[in-house]
Amino acid sequence: MSETVDRAALKKYVADSRSEFENHLKTLVEIPSVSMDPGHRKDVDACAKAAARIIEKMGGKAKVKKTAGNPVVLGHFMAHRNAPTVTVYNHMDVQPAGGPEWDRAPFKMAFEGDRYYARGATDDKGPAMTALLAARYSVRSGIPVNIRFIWELEEEIGSPSFDAFVKKEAPRIPTDSVVVSDTIWVSRTKPAVSAGLRGLQGAILRLETGEKDTHSGLTGGAARNPITELAEIIAKCVDARTGRVKIPGFHDDVVKPTREELGWFRDCGFSVNGFKKAHGLKKLRHSDPMKVMKAIWAEPTFEVHGIAGGYQGPGVKTAVPPWAEAKISMRLVPDQSPGKALRLLRKYVKSLNPDVKITDESALSPYRGVTTGPYAEAASAAIEFAYRKKPAVVREGGSIGAIVTMEQYLKCPITFIGLSLPEHGYHAPNEYYDWGQASGGMQAFVKYFDLVSRIR
Repeated sequence: MSETVDRAALKKYVADSRSEFENHLKTLVEIPSVSMDPGHRKDVDACAKAAARIIEKMGGKAKVKKTAGNPVVLGHFMAHRNAPTVTVYNHMDVQPAGGPEWDRAPFKMAFEGDRYYARGATDDKGPAMTALLAARYSVRSGIPVNIRFIWELEEEIGSPSFDAFVKKEAPRIPTDSVVVSDTIWVSRTKPAVSAGLRGLQGAILRLETGEKDTHSGLTGGAARNPITELAEIIAKCVDARTGRVKIPGFHDDVVKPTREELGWFRDCGFSVNGFKKAHGLKKLRHSDPMKVMKAIWAEPTFEVHGIAGGYQGPGVKTAVPPWAEAKISMRLVPDQSPGKALRLLRKYVKSLNPDVKITDESALSPYRGVTTGPYAEAASAAIEFAYRKKPAVVREGGSIGAIVTMEQYLKCPITFIGLSLPEHGYHAPNEYYDWGQASGGMQAFVKYFDLVSRIR
């Protein structure tokens, strides 16, 4: 496609917009929109209202729409009724934050050089503001494309109300394509577009064997220890050394990466040492890059996120606890389904210990992305235009439940222009976003809108 975006004019706009970008990002990240904590429901609502106001300040139209759960912000910039329409998806809710690992207050934005530290800075408020500033430029410069925004506030809890909301609203928000900006590059020097996402099934395993703590000298040996029994169950569900899930039938529906996908992985520039450094990992289960990439992008997992029960204070309290609980999740790959994974887990755990109660948590289906066609090509070309580097094609190890919903009800191609880096710290302490990714991202989105406007 021919060059139509005035690169010099765009770069000037981006540079001139920096303080505005920073002010809007500061406004949003300083609202603790933690969706999984009911105590922050007012903050979630406040964040939705603030986000809608920012869209309107940019010259767009916005509404905060109610759902059965948290609200959704719908915004739009309309160029012409006959122009193609692009919908940009981001989320405004965030993970919990705080504790000794945070070097800064998580909900107070810290400016350090080109970095913006705060919970939600990169996941996903920074990329949302990046796309929004690009939309304003596109409209002002006369690019013939309509741009919609869908900003969700339940993504971090599995989007439980989003499906019903999109099903209801779909006739009122028609679109030719959706672009998602909630994914991660391979490294700072290697952009990436996603060819798929893992799904998720969460669960809580709880075992009660008594009514109160008992003295281990008086009851130990005869009393059942629920922590020990849960540890045994976990060890039988997953190989701790390899990560291989051992639940019978769990791998039956797994579709292995194709030869083409493995070629993409091989050529993407992934570095084991870089991966370890970005995530603060001392050791990995594998040292071979291909094994690591397959493990994080193309294979299912069984992870234990926390074990509760018993004494947690200093020293050793010699008591047998009356209950224990394990919080687990299973990341899923195509063509696994959350429902089947949960059924297999229930069946297997009950066969091992019928007293364990299993409560299901968030469930998200895996997603197989589109890597060919005009929209995928436009996303890759836009990233290359902005960052002067051809993006790698990889799979994403995380989950975004909204994508499957939007594909089902909006019935259009979905592509990815992710802007976050591994070291930005999705869900981690000291999360940050940076101006380099924001400024390049604005240019990438403008180019994407331009390219989409010419797809016929």
